[in-house]
Amino acid sequence: MTNKTQANGMRNSMQFKDKSKPDEIRISNIEAAKAVSDAIRTSLGPKGMDKMIQSASGEVTITNDGATILKQMTLLHPAAKMLVELSKAQDVEAGDGTTSVVIIAGSLLDAAQKLIAKGIHPTVISEAFQSAAKACIDILEERLAIPLNLNDTEALTRVASTALNSKVVSQYSSLLAPIAVQAVMKVRGNYGDNNVDLRDIRIVKKLGGTLDDTELIEGLCLPHRFSNDIGTKKVEKAKIGLIQFCISPPKTDMDNQVIVSDYTQMDKILKEERNYILNIIKQIKKAGCNVLLIQKSILRDAVNDLAIHFLNKTKIAFVRDIEREDIEFICKALGCRPIASLDHFVSENLVSADLVEEMPGAKILKITGIQNVSAMGKTVNVLLRGSNKMVIEEAERSIHDALCVIRCLVKKQALLPGGGAPEIEMALRLTELSRSMTGLHSVCYRAFAESLEIIPFTLAENAGLHSIQTVTELRQRHAAGEKTAGINVRKGTVTNILDENVLQPFLVTASAVTLAAETVRSILKIDDVITTVR
Repeated sequence: MTNKTQANGMRNSMQFKDKSKPDEIRISNIEAAKAVSDAIRTSLGPKGMDKMIQSASGEVTITNDGATILKQMTLLHPAAKMLVELSKAQDVEAGDGTTSVVIIAGSLLDAAQKLIAKGIHPTVISEAFQSAAKACIDILEERLAIPLNLNDTEALTRVASTALNSKVVSQYSSLLAPIAVQAVMKVRGNYGDNNVDLRDIRIVKKLGGTLDDTELIEGLCLPHRFSNDIGTKKVEKAKIGLIQFCISPPKTDMDNQVIVSDYTQMDKILKEERNYILNIIKQIKKAGCNVLLIQKSILRDAVNDLAIHFLNKTKIAFVRDIEREDIEFICKALGCRPIASLDHFVSENLVSADLVEEMPGAKILKITGIQNVSAMGKTVNVLLRGSNKMVIEEAERSIHDALCVIRCLVKKQALLPGGGAPEIEMALRLTELSRSMTGLHSVCYRAFAESLEIIPFTLAENAGLHSIQTVTELRQRHAAGEKTAGINVRKGTVTNILDENVLQPFLVTASAVTLAAETVRSILKIDDVITTVR
């Protein structure tokens, strides 16, 4: 009898333990994700703080870009890693809003935790949050979306400036924003009018000078100089060949040694080598080539001293060590294919360009006036200059975000006011909608609405404003019908944000709300964490 009682007690305790485990796992996941969200909250907005990240190797990065911060953070908890993946997804989808999407997700998880504590099942919460996210997109389209004409360069520049104003290099937004707009507009037609592939825009980083020296270059820009001296630093009416073979004597595949004891035999070997290289150079010259681009080879001497001598004599400029990963972009920029063997080196496979020249004071080669590239699409280069490596890398991240913002406007030609206006408007309308609903969904809708207010609350907090007072005023203005009222961090007050030209792409906010809700749903559906050992 005693044994039976003990067995029943053990069974009951196991059942109790199993029942509580999903709640513990869920709370653990929510807390881990909230910790990640709280870590980057202070970097949101134009007045957000920067993070200094030091890698294990001692390399230092200073940035306030959410995707970069999360990418370099060392996270062990699987739920925390889900927020990193969320940031990456937002970066792929919209290119901007990587900090906002994580902050919204963290706020939604906090709201979900409170709802679970009240006894609402996670499945009900996740379904209600998904439905609320869809309602938010409808609210944005009906009440706030501002149609955009892509020919309005001034409006596009204002949007790019807004994206850059929250970056470390915000003081250069008046220079970088027009460059981002021009770059995207030039490659826009490659894949239809509503799509842009940012791989057609190449950012070339070069140490030296300042960010004021940054410029947009049509054609092709290479971080190289001419590898030989032909008496000039520029070649006009260039005929360019991109080759993937070596201009040097062939080598055997096996490691071996040849011992030559007779001087006449040595002379014969040298003569054969000379003739072999001379024949290659003659065929290159015969095809009309005067500029040669040579892919980086696994061999140490893809072009030996003798070949350089003949290239100098024949006035053929060449550039060696073109990186393999750059070949695809170079081919598209030049409108050609790489030449893999000497047999295919004919005039039909060469590219004509008006000018190939070295830029003064920099290790940069510029090719302009390239002909017949329309079939493969246009490409552009952004030459980014800076006084040190950290400035250049942060400028690259910033201009990438600006390019992504303009790409968003090409995909969805609509704008939204910034300054927290979309989040407050969505929160108010969701709250109104919840009053017409019955059941638990009404409670979840109100929780979702309150969670969205984290964005204006954080913007005000990071700007040094009284956050509760500012958000309350913003809420009152929107309730009175001022749907474009937003937080003006420069003036430290709530104003009509359109008068300040603070605009953002529709797709950025819509994507952030949708992806955050999906990630929260995934985290709430997890009731156990299983570790496998292989």
